[in-house]
Amino acid sequence: MPIIRDFALPKAASDLAVSSATNAFFIAFLASKDPQTNKPWCPDVVAALPTLESTFTGANKPQAAFVEVGQRPEYDHQKSLGRGIFAKLLCRWKDPKNAFRTEWKVNNVPALLRFEKTSEGVKEVGRLIEGEILDQERLEKLLSPSSK
Repeated sequence: MPIIRDFALPKAASDLAVSSATNAFFIAFLASKDPQTNKPWCPDVVAALPTLESTFTGANKPQAAFVEVGQRPEYDHQKSLGRGIFAKLLCRWKDPKNAFRTEWKVNNVPALLRFEKTSEGVKEVGRLIEGEILDQERLEKLLSPSSK
């Protein structure tokens, strides 16, 4: 399945549309691209991107959304000008009120989260952060249906 790069992140995990066929949906929270280099500003994200790309690209691969969490402060103003009020509220990654931190409990990038349908609704059932994504054993465990 293809990676979703223009994913409209809902306000809460309970609003995610998890496929009945796979009962799993992944979201990779990544640093936004530095406008000068066109690469993520976070070196951990740069290191994890090849692994994430290969994990979620191709036939019979799980589906994942790649979501950018925001810019470093020096890029906030420049980035938010073209993206509207919503971007102004979310673009400051270091801001403790950043919606990714408050609503999604993402405090490190990269972060790869697994969501599944449970009897109580859609819930996060697993998470890898930063260098954990590069640990093949941990990544395979998160991808497997028995990752709970």
